[in-house]
Amino acid sequence: MSVTEMFSYIQGFLSADQDVREEIRKVVQVLEQTAREILTVLQSVHQPSGFKEIPSKCTKARELFCTVRTQVADLKTKFPVEQYYRFHEHWRFVLQRLAFLAAFVVYLESETLVTREEAAQILGIEVVREKGFHLDVEDYLAGVLIMASELSRLAVNSVTAGDYSRPLRISNFINELDSGFRLLNLKNDPLRKRYDGLKYDVKKIEEVVYDLSIRGLAKEMDTVGDK
Repeated sequence: MSVTEMFSYIQGFLSADQDVREEIRKVVQVLEQTAREILTVLQSVHQPSGFKEIPSKCTKARELFCTVRTQVADLKTKFPVEQYYRFHEHWRFVLQRLAFLAAFVVYLESETLVTREEAAQILGIEVVREKGFHLDVEDYLAGVLIMASELSRLAVNSVTAGDYSRPLRISNFINELDSGFRLLNLKNDPLRKRYDGLKYDVKKIEEVVYDLSIRGLAKEMDTVGDK
């Protein structure tokens, strides 16, 4: 094979690779739009009247996750299954965002932490790498950490809405989450940086709880807790 033929072959390979990446980008853009729609639905819970609408907003978000599963199924067809990590960077961000949204919905519904398996099921993907398109541990953890920031905001807005017991429950949950992350030896730099922000979320929520306590609203929270 001559040098010209060799580089012509390489150019054909690069062009085919670029075509695959372009097809992936198109689907990812659609996924990002759906993620924004889910976020818009869930953001309304931060409004004073939004707390009463949490069940209906979660139901709406669940319906939109059906669309996510359809779009992910389409994404799976755009690249060879064994080349997941070759193209992973194209959907890493949106997958972390969707993992966060799944975690937020589950928390709003039950005030529990979504498992990686539950999050993967909501998104219509696998957990085991060998089965194809899956939810990486790192992407799952990144989604959980994004949720922590969202809950710190929810704690503040709960007070505005007159829900004084919710910040305490959020505080307990975030402290448990922080304890769990302390057990991990994180070497993934982006994930480590995101985890470093968790301490600020913990501090922010603790300040909300403290403020409620000095205002004499802790008794109300304790009463709710006893019930």
